[in-house]
Amino acid sequence: MTGGPVHGTWEPRPAARWEDGFLSGNGHHGALVFGDPDDDRVVVTHHTLVRPNGAEHARPPELAARLADVQDRLLAGDLTAAEDFTDGRPLQWVQPFHPGFQTRLRRPPTAPGGRRRYRRAVDFATGEVTTADGDRTSRVFVSRADDVIVQHVSGGRLTLDVSLDHRLPGAPAGLRVARGALRTPEGAALTLHARYPGSDRSYTGVALLAVTGGRTLPAGAGVRVEDAESVLLLTRVRRHTGEPDVTEETRALRALLADGTHGTLLSYGTLLDRHTRLHRTAYERVTLDLAADPAERALPGSELLRRPGSPALLERLFAAGRYHLLSAGGLLPPRLTGLWTGDWDTAWSGAFTTNANLNLQTASAAAADLPEVTAALANLVHGQLDDWRENARAVFGARGVVAPSHTDGESGLTYHFSREYPLHLWTAGADWLLKPLVDHDETHGGHDPRTVAALAEVARFYEDFLTRTDADGRLVVVPSYSPENRPTGASWGSLDAAMDLSAARHALRTAADHHPDTPEAARWRALADRLPPHRVNADGALAEWARPGLDDTYDHRHLSHLYAVWPLDEITPHDTPHLAAAAHRALCLRGAENDSAHGHLHHALIAARLGDADRAAHALAQVLEGDYFHASLMSAHYPNRHVYNADAAHTLPAVLIETLVQSTPDRLVLLPALPTALPRGRLLGVRTRFGAVLDLAWSPEETHAVLRPTRTRRVELRTSSGTSVLDLVAGEDHVLRTKAW
Repeated sequence: MTGGPVHGTWEPRPAARWEDGFLSGNGHHGALVFGDPDDDRVVVTHHTLVRPNGAEHARPPELAARLADVQDRLLAGDLTAAEDFTDGRPLQWVQPFHPGFQTRLRRPPTAPGGRRRYRRAVDFATGEVTTADGDRTSRVFVSRADDVIVQHVSGGRLTLDVSLDHRLPGAPAGLRVARGALRTPEGAALTLHARYPGSDRSYTGVALLAVTGGRTLPAGAGVRVEDAESVLLLTRVRRHTGEPDVTEETRALRALLADGTHGTLLSYGTLLDRHTRLHRTAYERVTLDLAADPAERALPGSELLRRPGSPALLERLFAAGRYHLLSAGGLLPPRLTGLWTGDWDTAWSGAFTTNANLNLQTASAAAADLPEVTAALANLVHGQLDDWRENARAVFGARGVVAPSHTDGESGLTYHFSREYPLHLWTAGADWLLKPLVDHDETHGGHDPRTVAALAEVARFYEDFLTRTDADGRLVVVPSYSPENRPTGASWGSLDAAMDLSAARHALRTAADHHPDTPEAARWRALADRLPPHRVNADGALAEWARPGLDDTYDHRHLSHLYAVWPLDEITPHDTPHLAAAAHRALCLRGAENDSAHGHLHHALIAARLGDADRAAHALAQVLEGDYFHASLMSAHYPNRHVYNADAAHTLPAVLIETLVQSTPDRLVLLPALPTALPRGRLLGVRTRFGAVLDLAWSPEETHAVLRPTRTRRVELRTSSGTSVLDLVAGEDHVLRTKAW
């Protein structure tokens, strides 16, 4: 552990709280491992586990016929007009994400004084969670190769009671649960079928138990294993409508286990090897080494968290963030809680919140070389385009697509809104969700035809929506909404929010670039050129609303108005210094409101883009010093580990990368916002948007970089030494050296 960063974390004590449980996942199934040595518990989750609450039948409001009227009123100065632009429904939350059940392996309590040394750990490179207690070892991982949760217990002669237990915090009283167990040649099969209250929808868990030595006996709804050498448990969960086919699920797990050679069952080691070949390849693509103290690198995570200024902590959180992000992204991208929860009462429904949270969590996907996460985001986007089309039609009477601010992953329809949160007015979401897919294409070369088609649909929406003009002939975005803020003295729905302007310009121009030499492209570029410019307010700050007379409300957790800075490149210190200075002033005036983790790290990302190393470091320190991380190295939404939430954990790698490397299709910026507390280090394997892999090393004496381009390209290079031009040739390494940063 002294030769480089630690690619894992460990604890010397059991996880008494599920929030401290170590995590594993394959982007479909999740495993949250906690409990004490006499009661091993693994909470089983799956991206599809959302509880019916009426939202499964919700539709977007039919408001298109009233759009012209609300536009007229807003343009005439009635800044409360959008409050009436609703069908009067109460706030409807999306279907909440929930845990399925827990596997429990209980053994007779250890006699007083009989406890031996305890250690639990998670290996980020393999996704394996290990618990060692004396001569007994429990190991868990979620297989990428076989889509199954694999658990193995060995050591001594084992006596265990094994069950599937649905009794988790917040489980609804009306949940109808049936559990069963049956003998199999391998040992036993356990089943759990849970039907949601008042619904025909349900989910089923199946666990196949393979026992080496000893015997298996019925024990209520579970089984008792006596005098065994080892126990292997394979678990899956499925959400469905109607009655489950438990026999088929059991047969599938038995077929998987019987896939060994010469008639033998697959071993735990073989299952792990099949998984690791896929997981390790993805995890090890990018590493960060901050030359941390070897003694601090060896500390358990909970102890390291007490040292917020330690480079070893940043190394481990960077590694943990990439690991958790990779583990949560597959069938869908990470939710507000990633892929995990131990409680049915998940904050904000455990949804995908697309006006900041999901976008921040996936911010590192392209640069940190996690195409698996980009593919998961693409699954969400392309799987919901029909719903997005319905949003555009119902609310705005337009062609094209409009993305919702909240989605449970099943429906992309806009139905979650209220007077204080008129999320149905927000039109920038599709552009923000497509931006990482565009970044991925730039990074890897080529164009995904699905992304190209979706960009055209966003542009067609703006063609139909952007029809109102001001006295100067400029287009007006009306109604307009800046998540989740409002102008001073006005209502939330207004005109010309800076984010809406930037998103419309970016979407129209990007769609035109992807459809060159077409009549549509010419129309889209012309439309983008007619949008009003950003406004600088009386404080010298980039205004959150470009419309004169709409004054800023500074103390807010969102930084939507600086969308032009990050993630877009519309405003940069290099190309638009005047606007960059105004954006920096706006950032300096921004408060933290309720100290949401996403607000602090969003602040850090924008500061890094603007080249303000001190401000980026300060915003990052607010999270490191604010007790946002559990012992699992998963994070919380608020200080003092309040509200389990993946924003900080998944966004932190993006913040660190942005302080070290920034790229566009024709520019590379090295060490743009290097924190002074990190005087030396190495970032290996990061990807650039001009198609090169970059290895970067820096110290007070020298900056050394190696570019491995996959495309021939001329790129502008910016360093502390100045600006130069790089002529990169595909397949030829390019070495850069500067004397100091």
